[in-house]
Amino acid sequence: MTSIGNPVPRIDARAKVTGAARYGADAGLADPAFAYLALSSIARGRITEIDERAARAVPGVIEILTYQNIGNRVKPGKFFNDGGYVGTSIAPLKSDRIWHAGQIVAIVLAESFEAAREGAHRLVLSYAPEHPTSTFDSPGATTELGRKVSARHKEDPAIGDAAAAFDAAEVKIDARYSTPTQHHNPMELFTTSCAWDGDRLTVWEASQNVTGYKFGLAQQLGIDPQKIHVISHYVGGAFGSRGALTQRTALIAEAARRLNRPVKLMTTRAQGFTVATYRAETRHHIRLGADRSGKLQSLTHKGWEVTSRPDPYLVGGTDVTTRLYACPNIASEVTIVHTDRNTPGFMRSPPEVPYLFALESALDELAVALNMDPIELRRINDTQTEPIKGLPYTSRQLMQCFDAGAHAFGWSERDPRPTAMRDGDWLVGLGCATTLYPTQMGPAAARVTLTPDGAVKVQTAAHDIGTGAYTVVALTAADRLGVPLDRIEVELGDSDLPPAPVAGGSNTTASVCNAVAKACDEIRDRIARAAVADPNGRFVKAEPASLKLVDGALTAPGGEREPLAQAMRRATNGAIEVYAENLPHGVPKEGLEKLYRGISTLAGGAQMKDRVQFAFGAEFVEVRVHRLTREIRCPRVLGAFAAGRIVDPTTARSQLMGGLIWGVSSALHEATDVDPRAARYYNTDLAEYLIPVNADIVSAEVMLLPETDHQVNALGIKGLGELGNVGTNAAVANAVYHATGKRIRDLPVRLEQLLDVAV
Repeated sequence: MTSIGNPVPRIDARAKVTGAARYGADAGLADPAFAYLALSSIARGRITEIDERAARAVPGVIEILTYQNIGNRVKPGKFFNDGGYVGTSIAPLKSDRIWHAGQIVAIVLAESFEAAREGAHRLVLSYAPEHPTSTFDSPGATTELGRKVSARHKEDPAIGDAAAAFDAAEVKIDARYSTPTQHHNPMELFTTSCAWDGDRLTVWEASQNVTGYKFGLAQQLGIDPQKIHVISHYVGGAFGSRGALTQRTALIAEAARRLNRPVKLMTTRAQGFTVATYRAETRHHIRLGADRSGKLQSLTHKGWEVTSRPDPYLVGGTDVTTRLYACPNIASEVTIVHTDRNTPGFMRSPPEVPYLFALESALDELAVALNMDPIELRRINDTQTEPIKGLPYTSRQLMQCFDAGAHAFGWSERDPRPTAMRDGDWLVGLGCATTLYPTQMGPAAARVTLTPDGAVKVQTAAHDIGTGAYTVVALTAADRLGVPLDRIEVELGDSDLPPAPVAGGSNTTASVCNAVAKACDEIRDRIARAAVADPNGRFVKAEPASLKLVDGALTAPGGEREPLAQAMRRATNGAIEVYAENLPHGVPKEGLEKLYRGISTLAGGAQMKDRVQFAFGAEFVEVRVHRLTREIRCPRVLGAFAAGRIVDPTTARSQLMGGLIWGVSSALHEATDVDPRAARYYNTDLAEYLIPVNADIVSAEVMLLPETDHQVNALGIKGLGELGNVGTNAAVANAVYHATGKRIRDLPVRLEQLLDVAV
């Protein structure tokens, strides 16, 4: 029997490797026009003139859209941080105003991609430039306290008197850390295809929230949401970049309406750096105070995040760092810094990756100051209740993860002295860090249909963004209805289907599978009640709840069986179709109403009133630094995770392994470089935006610890997609310190930072 917890291959694997899977740019459009974006070359100022003559002279160019002829046709839309749908309030063709480098300033439409590209390159734009603000310390940067301007971060967690406790502490760490700008760079480029049929619009675009796109576009275009159909069956990577609408989608829809023909846009890799979102650079000030036994007495975490000039975007990771360890005195504060850059957005584990780097690095520094093993320091400060409100964790196996991971990694063989471990010319360092991610769920709906021949169809507007959602949804249905996987058809990524929350915050498996299970259970219940009500049937004296669907038959605890088709005939003359909705614990009742408008209401993590929900893990990294060249290598990384009930160990391991690799990448490779004078990105390709390849990480090992948590949801599922890449950057930096004796507090770690190491 196929059931939850059995490792199975992805059910969509064949479609992907054979090319049958259709992505955003694969829509078969009849006689499309092609769009190409022209982007601003300045970061701040105004457009003074647009000379279109050379562009319009290119054979095949049909039309050129600028603020002069489309400015009033598309509304900017409401910023998602304020309850809207778009990822930025910057409307690129609304006026002559330039808010950031790489802003869309024109769209060239042509009979071919090549003609559109040539036309865009021949456009001549003149500007009245103003001096831009590029980053934290640039002239013109303005700051605001996050709690005063962000609907997502309404307070800075605090308890006790952190300042006084720090002053009185026996051992102190006072350090500053930073993380760089990073971009998603998913394999699939940012594309949009739009076609109108009368007053009805169909959009093909990779999305993490098709229902949200539908309603957001309706607002921008001023039409009925029910006349918009958004399709996103497969996504070639998202990582947060496709969670909110970009401004390009409504513009391409308007272009298609204007031409009365389909329009297809394919952005370039470089354009994706500014027409979509990214992870903002951050700065952190950590102060830890402890007694000689290692018990924390004071923890202060102040964070700063870069955002755009108009938008108050922030992630506010102190919600997590202030609740991770036991401490009686805690203070925190998050500040946003407005610059002349495009608006940041969610990037995998948005708050946790930058903020945990600072805390887990500082904790390692405290362990060194105490002459204590860093795992033991975490054990001393482990807690089953979060320290701000005193709420209990639903489950927390952090130290079990450290113990299992340390044993498998060989941590006991680590010589704690920096630079003490060597292999020829290589300095060897071992580092560790905690990982955690909030267990979140949102309201979800699903439709499940079972036919007498045992075929099942599951429909929901959830998304598979490469994580295996098709497979875990099918496994849930197989488990509940007792049918094999090859008899189950799963439909996802279509705004005409029952709505599901955004594919973000690692909530999809928990949210959607619980809705699917609810629908399946109602199908089973209908069949079971009809069987018990039949006076001539074999189940007449049975309790309906005791009857299960197993291996294509209705089955009683004593072993009595009846073929599914026969059992179904009592309940229906044909198929049984059930539409189910699930409202998770902690989500207000209006969450379901918002779901049908494409607004996700996630509950969990540290934002619950009665408990705290997290998945936990421990990560271990070995680095090697060449004593002569300072080349840094990472031969192995291991993560031990406790993430509730695992629906499919195969896809779970894949997700966590990818997270570990990305975590190493965020420590050693990834950084988007910004020209401080022009506020422009200048490594906007995969040649200079560094990412790891196979040779960079020899071994990435994943351990899954069994964990039962009946409180988080009926199926006991915790999200794990983003768990794997949290804390890894700190583990790498801690390992670099152990290898070299040099503490690197500013990511990424590069060999030039180690040139002054004396070895």
